[in-house]
Amino acid sequence: MAVVMSMSWAGTTPEQYDAVRDLVRWEEQTPDGAVLHVAWYDENGLRVTDVWDTAEDFNRFMQDRLAPAIEKVGIEGQPEVSFTPVHRRFVAPGVTGAAS
Repeated sequence: MAVVMSMSWAGTTPEQYDAVRDLVRWEEQTPDGAVLHVAWYDENGLRVTDVWDTAEDFNRFMQDRLAPAIEKVGIEGQPEVSFTPVHRRFVAPGVTGAAS
């Protein structure tokens, strides 16, 4: 069953996020089970909402690809992560998966 993964990571900067993205290259080499990724910042740091086929897909991606890059970039602390089953998903007509 598809899940929504919500993450908040206090103190993480946009520069650190971009450095991890450049190392992991998830936009070019999409992880198995990834459906959607949205990231933004507020006064507390990084916020992420993803949709994954399963929580296990995200956890595998975190362990195998994301965690080594996070360590290399030097991001400290641990994120708060939660998973919630998807009730319904809608994609507006004409929307594609291009990064922006």
